[in-house]
Amino acid sequence: MKLANQVALITGAASGIGKAQALLFAREGAKIIAADIQSEKLQETVSEIKVGGGDAIGRTTDISNEQEVITLYEQAINAYGKISILCNTAGVFDNLIPMAQTDLPLLRKILSVNVVGTFLVTKYVLQSMIDHKYGVIVNMASDAGLIGGGAGMAYTISKHAIVGFTKQINAEMGHDGIRANAIAPGLIQTPMVQPFINDEDSPIVKAFKRIPAQRFGRPDDIAKASLFLASADSDYLYGEILSVDGGLLSTLRF
Repeated sequence: MKLANQVALITGAASGIGKAQALLFAREGAKIIAADIQSEKLQETVSEIKVGGGDAIGRTTDISNEQEVITLYEQAINAYGKISILCNTAGVFDNLIPMAQTDLPLLRKILSVNVVGTFLVTKYVLQSMIDHKYGVIVNMASDAGLIGGGAGMAYTISKHAIVGFTKQINAEMGHDGIRANAIAPGLIQTPMVQPFINDEDSPIVKAFKRIPAQRFGRPDDIAKASLFLASADSDYLYGEILSVDGGLLSTLRF
């Protein structure tokens, strides 16, 4: 029970990595506030947690909408009194669209969720963490936030921003008992990228052939890394970007 007495808010909890985080954190003793824009799937996550003996509530939230984020925060505090762990997992993909085909509406959509949404949720959750002089933040970056060519232009911009955001949190809040790290997933089998995994000609499938692990990642792979970063096992890690990609980036160094 590595997260006993902790309260974790997890965005993107209706499916994929966010759902895996919510289920694992609940098994490790955390009370869960699950947030997502997908209402029905979100309630499935909450139900699974409760069937397993965990404690959770679900709140349908568009994290790019500040008022909805404020409501999420207020409901979480009313339910549990604090938020000690935040997993900023919600995100949208740009479907590998290159810069020449990236229009302003697409760029704004990607940034509004991946960057603005992550900023808004963190901004309000920090209020509780500051009050309790303790907090752990796990942001979701990407291998595409560490290199060029890992995705389309809009997604790449957004995930590079998350890397900088993670480091800035520590620079500003580290002395207040709050630490932030990020995970950079590689090719993970989630609903967001599954269509490209099924396409033999996609850049994702071609990249897969370079993975030393010789398999696509699973949401549980990221959830387990998130548990490490959220628990006391990593209490001396501040501002690190943990690449969980089966060795994909290591193949780019040869």
